[in-house]
Amino acid sequence: MPKTISKLEEAVFIFKKAGGVLSMTEALEKGIHRSILYKLRDQGMLEVLGRGLYRLKDVELVYPDFITISKKIPQGVICLISALSFHELTLQIPSSIYVAIPNKLHKPPIGYPPTKYFWYSDKLLKTGAVEYKISGYPVKISDPEKTLVDCVKFRNKIGQDVTLEALKIYWQQKKTHLNKLFEYAKMFRVEKILKSIMEAITSR
Repeated sequence: MPKTISKLEEAVFIFKKAGGVLSMTEALEKGIHRSILYKLRDQGMLEVLGRGLYRLKDVELVYPDFITISKKIPQGVICLISALSFHELTLQIPSSIYVAIPNKLHKPPIGYPPTKYFWYSDKLLKTGAVEYKISGYPVKISDPEKTLVDCVKFRNKIGQDVTLEALKIYWQQKKTHLNKLFEYAKMFRVEKILKSIMEAITSR
């Protein structure tokens, strides 16, 4: 990097190389001083995604809230309606990010984005959790079948109409992996409920 480059330009270069988003800790580790971060923020070049998390405004991100949650809760897995939206299995527009977290983890103090938490054992949390690259960032999201089984399990919390809609869309897409779907359902003890719903959908 040329010696004549300014500290601000150097910081922008580092942000772009990192994909556009850095936490305060990551920025400091990469040699960006706090004062430079604050100057970029005050000049409108950085957007604050959350406490101690910054995005370079020049860099367009897909699902920025997913990236924020992934950075703030590395153990978390995007689930339920948020995952349905990602997999195009719902017409709903979730007003919160739905996140599965380990049983032993206390509710994280996140002000933004609005977040709803669901606690899982380590085994069930890891089941069906897939790491997707979103704008270059690794974000764990439950796969379509695990997402649907989660919806069946928590149908009274997210709405039975949402669950039914998602299973209908899944069936209509003709990309079904029913063996995987029922394998997850057995693990989560909702096999009978899922079977009755799927029989009603497929018989129409």
